[in-house]
Amino acid sequence: TVCCQAVEKQLKISGFKRNVDVLVLCLARQGLRSVPSLSQFHRLRYLWINNNKIQDLTFLNKNYCLAELYLNNNELTDISGALKHLCALQILLLHSNQLKKLGKTVKELKGMTSLQTLNLFRNPLAQDPGYRLYVIYFLPSVQLLDRKSVTQRERESAFHLHNHERSCVVQSIAFGKRVNVPLGPTAGCTGCTQPTRRLMMPSGNVPLLCSLCRVPLESPEDAGLVRAMTRSLMEFSSVDWNKVATCQERWLENRAEELQEKLTVPFQ
Repeated sequence: TVCCQAVEKQLKISGFKRNVDVLVLCLARQGLRSVPSLSQFHRLRYLWINNNKIQDLTFLNKNYCLAELYLNNNELTDISGALKHLCALQILLLHSNQLKKLGKTVKELKGMTSLQTLNLFRNPLAQDPGYRLYVIYFLPSVQLLDRKSVTQRERESAFHLHNHERSCVVQSIAFGKRVNVPLGPTAGCTGCTQPTRRLMMPSGNVPLLCSLCRVPLESPEDAGLVRAMTRSLMEFSSVDWNKVATCQERWLENRAEELQEKLTVPFQ
């Protein structure tokens, strides 16, 4: 077949005598409509098969070592079940195909934790509203999407859009600290009415003492009340971080620092 002849030609040009030695294979611009299994090249790392008429990717089901895969300018309409095993893939070019379903396409690529460069432009799915932020959120390892670097601001926007509840929590709770402040009047302390009676304890026993001013208390109930009224608090302060300039913005954009409103709420 045409594909087998193209493969044999490339092997002769490269001077490979054993399939195990094949790390690079270029089958671009050969007018190929289908490709037989490339499983014999189980150490294959770089594959150019762009600018053909390929519609099916089952020939890749054994090439686990692929690091770079060039599939652009073909006739692919669906990649489900064809690429998810390529966990070592770092560069994947799929632009100029006929991929229509954004969710299914991204789901197929989720297991590629090493994927850094991805092209999906000139596919129907790239016209979906929020396409870029969707890909950025669900494929966090991607650094270069459609020939454009992914920015930190885009990652924050994607997180806010696709995980809104979590984003609100992160943006609201900023600080937490323990505050030792009495909740109200304390029995036996300065500025408060001291107990009129003193606890009469048998000799040898130590009376209950106020933990703040060390005044003997009359009963265990009084001691419990003092302890309850002097429990520590937690103060939580919230700030709208979307309005706070980042360090980079302050240096590069000469953005003046604005005084932000901080809301502090104490909790018992």
